[in-house]
Amino acid sequence: MALIVQKYGGTSVGSVERIQCVAEKIAGFRDQGHDVVVVVSAMSGETNRLVALAKAIAPQPDAREYDVLLSTGEQVTIALLAMALKQRGYPARSFTGSQVRILTDSAHNKARIKDIDRQNMDDALSAGQVVVVAGFQGVDENGSITTLGRGGSDTTAVALAAALDADECQIYTDVDGVYTTDPRVVPEARRLDRITFEEMLEMASLGSKVLQIRAVEFAGKYNVPLRVLSSFEEGGGTLISYEEEGMEQALISGIAFNRDEAKLTVLGVPDHPGVASQILGPIGEANIEVDMIIQNVAADGNTDFTFTIHRNDYEKARAVLERVADELGAREVVGDNKIVKISLVGVGMRSHAGIAGQMFELLAREGINIRMISTSEIKVSVVVDEKYLELGVRALHSGFALEQAIEITD
Repeated sequence: MALIVQKYGGTSVGSVERIQCVAEKIAGFRDQGHDVVVVVSAMSGETNRLVALAKAIAPQPDAREYDVLLSTGEQVTIALLAMALKQRGYPARSFTGSQVRILTDSAHNKARIKDIDRQNMDDALSAGQVVVVAGFQGVDENGSITTLGRGGSDTTAVALAAALDADECQIYTDVDGVYTTDPRVVPEARRLDRITFEEMLEMASLGSKVLQIRAVEFAGKYNVPLRVLSSFEEGGGTLISYEEEGMEQALISGIAFNRDEAKLTVLGVPDHPGVASQILGPIGEANIEVDMIIQNVAADGNTDFTFTIHRNDYEKARAVLERVADELGAREVVGDNKIVKISLVGVGMRSHAGIAGQMFELLAREGINIRMISTSEIKVSVVVDEKYLELGVRALHSGFALEQAIEITD
C-alpha cells in the first residue's frame, strides 16, 4: 500500500461534473489499497470572481482581509469533493489550511510555509478516510489566514507529501505531462517520461508554466517524487526525480521560452569600481527583478551596461535608469521591449561540449541574430527579436531531434 498525495487544479474541479470525475479517479486509487491525500484549488474562475469583489470594495484591499476572502474558494471545493466521495461510499474528511495547521510566515498574499502538523491527517488516514485539503492557504502564528501566492496549491501538495513521507506527489492538470517544448508552438513536441528536478527547475524559471517554481524547489529539497498527469486523459505522465546513475541522459531535455522580456542599456557609463551596484541598486530598490546582465569591455574609460527585466517593468525601470544615468554622467539610456528569451535545458550538457555552438549555428541558418547569451551548467539561453520566437524554437527542436526519444540503457 502506498501513500499518494494528489493535487487537482481549478480546471480539474471547475464544475460539479468534474468534481464527480475527480471523486471517481480517487475511488480507483482507494480500490487499489492506497491511502490518498488530496489537495484542491478553487473552482476555475472563482478566485478571479473573489478578486473582483474585493477590488469593487477597495482598489488596494487590506492584505489580511484579502487572504480571508480568497481562501474561501478552496473551502467550497474541499467540501464538495468530500461530499462526492462519501456519496460513493468512501469515507472522507475535508481540512482547511488552518485545520491541518499549515504554519506560514505572515507575508499575506505570498506567504511561505514554515511547518506542517501532520497529526490530524495521520488520524484521518488511520481511520481509513481520504484526506481532502484546501490548497493555496495556511495560517500564521497569530492565527490569521494566509495565502501562498500564484500556483500555491502545487506548493501545498508537495509540502504535504514531504511532511507525510508520501511515496509520490501527483499533480493533475490540463496537460498530460512535461513536453520537450510547448506543443502549440511545435506540434511535434514529445511528452517526457521523466525529467530531473534540476531540469524542471530551469524549465519553470525560464518560462515553462506546467509547474510552479516553488513547488519544484520544495520537491527537490525534500526529494519528493513528483509526477505531472492529466485530469482528463489516462497515461503515465512525467516523473520528476533525481538523476539516476547508469541512466543515459538526452543532451537536451527541453526548450523553454519567455515572451515577457525587455532589455535596457546604459551607454557610455564611466568605468570605475562599483558602477554595477550604482546602476542595479536603485533597480532593486524599485522591486524590479533583473535577469541577464552584460557589461562590455571598457573603451576610453567608458563602458555599456545591459540587463533584461520582465516586460511589465520596462517603463518603470527605464524611468529609474534615466535618473541614474544622469547621476553617473552616462551618455544615454536605450531599450527594447520586443525581445524574447529561448533556452535549451538538459543535464546531458554537463558531459557534452559544443551544445552552445550548435545552437548558435542552427539559429544563424534561419537568419536569427542573437542579442544576448547566458549559460549555466545545464542551460544555454539567448535573447532574440520577438518576431523570431516560434521560428527559433522550431529550428532548435528539429535541429536537436527532440521529437525522438532516446533509448534508456541499463
